[in-house]
Amino acid sequence: MSDQGVQPGTGIEPAGGVEPSDKTMALLAYILPFIGSAIILLSETNKARPFQRYHGVQALGLAVVYVVFEVLISILSAILSGVACGLGCILWILGLAPLVPMIYYAYQAYQGKLFSVPILTDFMVQQGWLQRL
Repeated sequence: MSDQGVQPGTGIEPAGGVEPSDKTMALLAYILPFIGSAIILLSETNKARPFQRYHGVQALGLAVVYVVFEVLISILSAILSGVACGLGCILWILGLAPLVPMIYYAYQAYQGKLFSVPILTDFMVQQGWLQRL
């Protein structure tokens, strides 16, 4: 099933059966992205489930983006702490920002929905790392 015409970030119900174990593994992929995705992508039974594989790959890509974001925020915070002590100390709050979408995406996945992460999903599809269901 293709989610063309679906706005990024909105969930659609996938065709076919999504079992409770699929939903749980998709939730884990977003809450513990490196561990959950590794379990999905390295286990033959989980990898064979399209719903799990889709969310495992997408969550892994999202986690990589967030790691890059955290590194950039840390560098910026260190620089600004040296220049203006108060400003750099406030930037740590930006480091918590990725938690909000991760929790939202985990909830959507646990509801059994397929969704596109803006920009990231299209990039991963173009690279051949992710297949739309």
